[in-house]
Amino acid sequence: MLSKTFGCTRMVYNHYLDKQIRLYEEEKITFGYTKCANDLTVLKKEKEFLKEVDSISLQQVLRHLDTAFQNFFKQPKTGFPKFKSKKKHINSYTTVCVNNNIKLENGKIALPKIGKVKVRQHRSIPENYILKSVTVSQTPSGKYYASILFEYENQVQKSEPQIFLGLDFSMHELYVASDGTSAQYPRFYRQALKRLEREQRKLSKMQKGSNNRNKQRIKVARLHEKVADQRKDFLHKQSRQITNAYDCVCIENLNMQAMSQSLNFGKSVADNGWGMFTTFLQYKLEGAGKQLVKVDKFFASSQVCSICGYQNPETKDLSVREWDCPCCRTHHDRDINAAVNIRNEGMRIALA
Repeated sequence: MLSKTFGCTRMVYNHYLDKQIRLYEEEKITFGYTKCANDLTVLKKEKEFLKEVDSISLQQVLRHLDTAFQNFFKQPKTGFPKFKSKKKHINSYTTVCVNNNIKLENGKIALPKIGKVKVRQHRSIPENYILKSVTVSQTPSGKYYASILFEYENQVQKSEPQIFLGLDFSMHELYVASDGTSAQYPRFYRQALKRLEREQRKLSKMQKGSNNRNKQRIKVARLHEKVADQRKDFLHKQSRQITNAYDCVCIENLNMQAMSQSLNFGKSVADNGWGMFTTFLQYKLEGAGKQLVKVDKFFASSQVCSICGYQNPETKDLSVREWDCPCCRTHHDRDINAAVNIRNEGMRIALA
């Protein structure tokens, strides 16, 4: 039933995306969410199989499509909405809790039109939490996940920052901190690269559409998922340790998308997951009433002496890992000095 729901939601999304494009090109008419929702009842009469799946999930698809259009017109960089393909092996749908139609109890979750499904619940839910919606997704390896959204009252008390930490992005270690420590990132993708290449070669030589190719595709997908899970686990632990120890964390506001597209840095940037790390760090700090301060990416953190403020133009060369300040004769490690400068600048912004 889940696969049928995935298929129906994808079909409805593509149908109304195509309809909105055609109506605008031919008649210059916009076809928003309300019109799509009214037209959906007509579409259900034409295609009876749509009545077999959760009706709220189909309505949520229309909301997502409407949001995609709004985001495009507000921020064109987000890109025009694209048609969903069933060949990507990534499926998901969202449904909303109405009249207690979704329940989570006794190790099972009850979903509309699907019934009770066993789940591995990774945390207990307090009694005052109100279940709002569920997003069911399927990974390329065939695993199913249910992301449950709850509503609860939580008043975070913001504290005055006392202990500051600066983090300088490092290609190999994830970060170098202003206190001289580093994350010692294990580089999970690099470790699994040889095995991934071997299994990917096997996949490329198999006949498309065959059962053996599908089995090999799942094997490759599981390897990628293992690397992703290892990375997430490491980043969650690092961000939690930093959140518990510091009141304010200062980082550079880097363009990770541009860096990941670089021929020199692509794999390393994608492997260490700096963008994901900063996301984890930000919501953990905010939840604890603490701050994440982002310093402008054009701030010369690597060039300035953290002791006397002298700016050394020679450090523009990335191969210069250590240098001596001509003014105060202080010996600097490039990354630690940059982290200290980022901390000092972030402290100035936070206390301004």
